[in-house]
Amino acid sequence: MAIQGRTALRIGIVAVGLAALGWNHFHARMAKAPDTDDATAAPTAPAQPSQPQAWRLGSLTLRPCELGQPNSGLSTAAWCAPFEVPENRDDPHSRRITLKLAVIRSSAQVVAADMLVMLAGGPGQAATESWPGVSTALQPLTAHRHVLLLDQRGTGGSNPLTCKEEGAGPEGGADDLDVHPEKEREEVQRCLKVLAGKADPRYYTTTVAAEDLEEVRRALGSPAFDLVGVSYGTRMAQQYAMRYPQAVRSLVLDGVVPNELVLGEDFAQNLDAALKAQFARCETDEACRKRFNDPYQTLYQLRDALRANPHTVSFRDPQNYQTVQRVLSEASLASVVRMFAYTPLTAALLPLSIDAAAHGDVGPLLGQAKLLSGDLSDTMNGGMQLSVICSEDADLLTPRPQDAHTILGTRMIDTLQNVCSVWPKGTRPDDFHQPLKTDKPVLLLSGEFDPVTPPRYGDEVAKNLPQSRHLVLTGQGHNVMNAGCAPQVIKHFIEDQKPGALEVKCLDRLRATPMFIDFNGATP
Repeated sequence: MAIQGRTALRIGIVAVGLAALGWNHFHARMAKAPDTDDATAAPTAPAQPSQPQAWRLGSLTLRPCELGQPNSGLSTAAWCAPFEVPENRDDPHSRRITLKLAVIRSSAQVVAADMLVMLAGGPGQAATESWPGVSTALQPLTAHRHVLLLDQRGTGGSNPLTCKEEGAGPEGGADDLDVHPEKEREEVQRCLKVLAGKADPRYYTTTVAAEDLEEVRRALGSPAFDLVGVSYGTRMAQQYAMRYPQAVRSLVLDGVVPNELVLGEDFAQNLDAALKAQFARCETDEACRKRFNDPYQTLYQLRDALRANPHTVSFRDPQNYQTVQRVLSEASLASVVRMFAYTPLTAALLPLSIDAAAHGDVGPLLGQAKLLSGDLSDTMNGGMQLSVICSEDADLLTPRPQDAHTILGTRMIDTLQNVCSVWPKGTRPDDFHQPLKTDKPVLLLSGEFDPVTPPRYGDEVAKNLPQSRHLVLTGQGHNVMNAGCAPQVIKHFIEDQKPGALEVKCLDRLRATPMFIDFNGATP
């Protein structure tokens, strides 16, 4: 049973680019002796010093490890230590679970007293698996700082709430999107049976995870944290800063989720606004307008046709070129379009892919979607996602009939309320949805065309942060810290702690990716 692939578990998915942080080892070469009859034998090269086998940091003993990257043979060198915590923090005698803790070690002889902490998105992604996607932006800071990667409980290597049964195929899929409400509840029940004896989903919420992070900080010697949150990770960062203000030096929030937000309530509205803004670019581009006319209208015409006639389609799998069959329906179209809207490059492909699908060629749309959904299902934990949303947001969701005409419609809220009627719920502090108010330095980053955390969210959070700066990056989508000179801006912010004095003119060079007119790209 692959519950991670269901519509309910696609809520809040963050599409991050995959990269790799290489760790180079340099070896001295032995010089050759002269090639003469009376040459003496070359002296034996001095033995290379062995790599240290342990590193003491605070009360923790870390050892060299490799952080694997899903769907790749690449890995990242790090230092790791298992970290045990009680599953139920109100009961010290409850089941113990082990968290996966890794540190990207600075090469500096004298390291800054503060430590960078990367908080992954989702909810459901693991920090150790997400690191390659942000390493380009954060690696410059490792010159003087260690980076903590702690897989949040329920994700990655931290007692993951994985619902895959023994012998089942990969979790996730793009074809299981029209599930009857009763079947959804049955699938949740089956998932809970898989988890029985391993985890109690009530204890895998944001605030419990914040307690884990604070315990880790104390074990590391109580360094001040520079929190870098990505999407859902911005919620985690704000909740931690609210509860442990003395532990925080600064915050970087990329793809900002306000504390006040009820996750899921305006996903449909945000996507529709982002699509309108993206497609409006076609109206000002003569080649795009001539080729596609009105992509927004074409999308809704395709949606209406699929609403009346969902049907099975065939296309070539872009990874193995095998023929694949999928049900193309209104719901599957919505899911695919939402995934495309996350990044500038895939958003630039949308008018072309929608036009092709409207003319009977679904390969470009569904082929790319298969690549995207495969990456996401391998890095996203659906059980933990439900523990977070069902405990923290679902009871606050209200019907939104005004969303019925949008591409997503009301199915997100309907599905969440349905599955959360079955999923066990943890407690939510009374102040959980209160805005963060702090005088700590905060840098907020948003993408102009973000379909899930639009710039207005960053504006809302910044209102209560007197030492903050909100940067909206032109032409960008969801999660922007790798775009253009953003890594240098983040570096200067972390080092100088002066958001108002940041030099950001280099970001003005960013532009939206031109719309693809055909599969060779945009017009010259």
